[in-house]
Amino acid sequence: MLPRPAHIMSVDVEDYFMVEAFAGTVPLTTWENWPSRVVSNTRRILDLFDRYNTRGTFFFVGWVAEKFPGLVRDVLARGHELACHSYWHRAVYSLTPDEFRKDTRAAVRAIEQAAGVKVHGYRAPSWTITKESLWALDILAEEGFAYDSSIYPVHHDLYGVPGAQRFPHTLTCANGQTLREYPPTTVRIFGTTLGAAGGGYLRILPLVYTLWAFRQIEQNENERAVVYVHPWEIDDGQPRIKDKIKSQLRHYTNLAGMEAKLEGLLQLYSFQCFREVYAEEKRNASISQATRIAKPVPVEAGSQIR
Repeated sequence: MLPRPAHIMSVDVEDYFMVEAFAGTVPLTTWENWPSRVVSNTRRILDLFDRYNTRGTFFFVGWVAEKFPGLVRDVLARGHELACHSYWHRAVYSLTPDEFRKDTRAAVRAIEQAAGVKVHGYRAPSWTITKESLWALDILAEEGFAYDSSIYPVHHDLYGVPGAQRFPHTLTCANGQTLREYPPTTVRIFGTTLGAAGGGYLRILPLVYTLWAFRQIEQNENERAVVYVHPWEIDDGQPRIKDKIKSQLRHYTNLAGMEAKLEGLLQLYSFQCFREVYAEEKRNASISQATRIAKPVPVEAGSQIR
């Protein structure tokens, strides 16, 4: 049996009122009016990770990083990777390429100024790099990102690129640069690709489904699972926002049980951040290339090397 890989843990650091499901009800201009809970919730996750020696990638919304730079530094000081989750948490497909570039630069600036380290990874708000906004990948490569984790290969009403590759792969962008893509975890059931192991898929669906998904990923695919959570998902005491019934169900279902589910995964599996996986892949690629170069050419008996 092949060795069991460490999986990938990630946190999208955003507040409860920033989610795409409530974008029509909570305009950007009103964010300051909502009581923020992102610092205390993120620190609860940090404490949980500390208990299980887990290191992950924290994708910060730039607005959060600028408003709470101490939180950014705390995440870094506890050994985690910092990455970018946009500045305003707006759907990528709702922006022009110029707006996207400006938003991304503003977010990176806020994170890097808060912590004094370079950001290498990006995740789109609500997975909104879709077929209509694949141009964003070219911009990310141009802006110097090493990897992206935005392409969800599922059918969904808000996001998704059905048919996209399900596991890490390298994208060649229009400008000739490359970008490593890390899709979130999915499973195949009766010919359909379904999300698993993160966000609402972890919070709302039974834990037995997530554990089954991990077994499929490990045993049948020999790949890593990519887990993602949000600080507001462990906060059952957050203010309730009145919106469409579907949006409220998606957002509020099983908030009280999410932390226990996350802890259950930490007890069963080991996790690391994207940066560590990316570096490991680079090392393995270099070793593989060196092996191919050094491999002697077989010579048939009686032949001569000229």
